[in-house]
Amino acid sequence: MNMQSPSRPGDMVGNMIEELEITVTDAAKHLGVTRQTLNNLINNNTASVSPEMAVRLEAVFGSTADNWLRMQASYDATKIRMRETEITKGLKRFMPSISKPEQPRLV
Repeated sequence: MNMQSPSRPGDMVGNMIEELEITVTDAAKHLGVTRQTLNNLINNNTASVSPEMAVRLEAVFGSTADNWLRMQASYDATKIRMRETEITKGLKRFMPSISKPEQPRLV
């Protein structure tokens, strides 16, 4: 089943900033982060919403920190699943050996 990839939270933040018609600099000030930090989140495909940033986004833009983190986790899981075959090549599931149960001893 081919599911649509979830939106990257950084893209969502960028869209919110555009809709509010504020600059990245102004949004960064409201969030209490540097402009570069917010710019990285919005424009860098490798930057993620951290727990701290999630709390900041909740306070300034709404939604909940938990929701921001779930969106990031969903995005990350989808991206890594695209590389699952490459990552797991040559790996085998660990199966512990089952030893025979001890025979009861007569006393």
